[in-house]
Amino acid sequence: MQVYLPEPLYARVKERGLPVSELLQKALTAELRRLDLLAAAELYVQELVAEVGEPSAADIARAEAYVRKIKTRSSPKRKDS
Repeated sequence: MQVYLPEPLYARVKERGLPVSELLQKALTAELRRLDLLAAAELYVQELVAEVGEPSAADIARAEAYVRKIKTRSSPKRKDS
């Protein structure tokens, strides 16, 4: 397999002496794992919906509220803001 790198990217990679083949293997492995996990999550959600049914509007609103609450708690405070 051959991989094309735009000239500016190629120059930066060569300048730093990066192990391109190893980096590409790791990046592709990570992306394939991410896609596998997304597919597994989608399958799980489909199975869950088949078992308990579609969530109601109230269920969705409650879940969105939890997400907002979690995001607020976990977002780091910036000192310059």
